[in-house]
Amino acid sequence: MKPTVFIHTNNKQMLGALVSRYSLRKRSAHADKFDVKFIEVKDYPCMLAREGQPYLRDGEMRPWLNDDLQSFTPLRFAPPQLMNYEGRAVIMDPDIFAIGDIWELLQRDMQNAAIVSRPKSGRKGRKGAYASSVMLLDCAKLRHWQFEKNFSEMFEPVSRDYMDWVSLKLEPTGSIAALEDYWNDFDNLTQETRLLHNTKRKTQPWKTGLRIDYRPADTFQLFPPRHWFRRARRALFGDYRFAGTYAPHPDPAQETFFFELVREALDHGDITERLLLDEIAQGHLRSDAMKLVNA
Repeated sequence: MKPTVFIHTNNKQMLGALVSRYSLRKRSAHADKFDVKFIEVKDYPCMLAREGQPYLRDGEMRPWLNDDLQSFTPLRFAPPQLMNYEGRAVIMDPDIFAIGDIWELLQRDMQNAAIVSRPKSGRKGRKGAYASSVMLLDCAKLRHWQFEKNFSEMFEPVSRDYMDWVSLKLEPTGSIAALEDYWNDFDNLTQETRLLHNTKRKTQPWKTGLRIDYRPADTFQLFPPRHWFRRARRALFGDYRFAGTYAPHPDPAQETFFFELVREALDHGDITERLLLDEIAQGHLRSDAMKLVNA
């Protein structure tokens, strides 16, 4: 089986996934040596069946929402099964775009680790969290990743905590090796960047001006007071009402980079103008996107 890059996504982030796939192939001198495949929420009945049911996240119960912007994140743990627990895979979010050659990552020495992932920084990093949004996987060493079973465990009385799961805190000691930041560069575009990750949802360049359609993290903290406001707003008005709009990305170069990729993918036939217009109509792509693509 060929090494495979999996992009997990849902209908709200499909444009990002398509552009990401184009960038992975375009930027690699070895595109014939690996596959790029999508993993989509709509194809997993075990997820669709849990709509509205409470699951454990960061110590609290929250309703599972398949229509949330990032409902695909548990699918980070599906690739080993899809690879029949053989060979290597990279799993990545749909808002990540290649600048470097992904083949370099697929072929790296994993030093006997099962997973290579970027350690988180700040408070989460000090607690041992990893950024599972990009992972290099040795699938043969991950037979304990059984997606449907593991996903269902979030909803059971003695639950698997979502945050511990996606932060890789449930993995055996010594099974994770550190990935360099430039292979998962958080809203940071430099000469060193290999994979650019527009990870701050509010400033994703293709969504500027649209109504926010994701649920911000709301783990209770006394400070800052925005945590109180979020909970009060959600209790009174629902998940998204009065949540505001997506903001411009603080780095104009990253907006330019994304829409240049869209233009290239359009010229190459990987996406169509009809698709872009449909994404605008559905509220998944900013209304002035065609102007930016044709600039």
